[in-house]
Amino acid sequence: MALYLKEFDNNQKNRLSKYISMSLLETQAVVKHFGELRAVDGVDLACEKGELCSVIGPNGAGKTTLINLITGQLRSDAGKIIFRGEDITNLQPYDITKRGLARSFQITSIFPRLTALENVQVAMQAKRRKSLNFFSSAKNELRDESLKILETVGLARHATEVSGELSHGDQKLMELAIGLAEDPYLLLLDEPTAGMGSEETITTMRLIQKLNREQGLSILFVEHDMDVVLTISQRIVVMAKGTIIAQGEPGEISRNEVVRRVYLGE
Repeated sequence: MALYLKEFDNNQKNRLSKYISMSLLETQAVVKHFGELRAVDGVDLACEKGELCSVIGPNGAGKTTLINLITGQLRSDAGKIIFRGEDITNLQPYDITKRGLARSFQITSIFPRLTALENVQVAMQAKRRKSLNFFSSAKNELRDESLKILETVGLARHATEVSGELSHGDQKLMELAIGLAEDPYLLLLDEPTAGMGSEETITTMRLIQKLNREQGLSILFVEHDMDVVLTISQRIVVMAKGTIIAQGEPGEISRNEVVRRVYLGE
């Protein structure tokens, strides 16, 4: 009986350990083909709670396709996507968003005719399943919380400006604010510095790092700028031709011969 109980306890511990160490996001052999093109070909990726992880690779590596599969913008041909212990493979984007996964896009996606403040308020109303009739008597609802988010991303001074008239860099920050308004467990950022100058890029990366460090926000981002990735990432995943060719801490990746050959052309 004692031996049986000991084995039982060990089994319980193993199951508990597996549960505790379960990744926040995990893809299991995910596949997406477009005809003969293998855009994503058996990708296994994991993002842990509280982690700042990046996915890099040359053009055509499959980075954005992978993000689109995770967020439901595309349907996978095979494999599984697990988020917070739940299989979300091929769910609709709005169902995935409701589970606490928010994203930004390479091409900025905002409401250009609404002010910066209104954009954030709409996102917060949608998250809390309140009326989306923005011009109702609830117009000023959540104002303080929305202003706080704008302050976090450095756009408080632009709160009453029409978002479509903001600079490209500020519109990218606006999209980040909308993502934060959804109060996500995991924020996915697709090329968050695309089209930005060097100063805007540095400011945005510092903000992303701050959100991760001070708020404990889990972030997975796709980025083409190797210098940026090496500077702020805790872990880097390198893709090429639809597959993962390396992953590890920045120091490991910078010294990896395969990465230097495939990504840097050496």
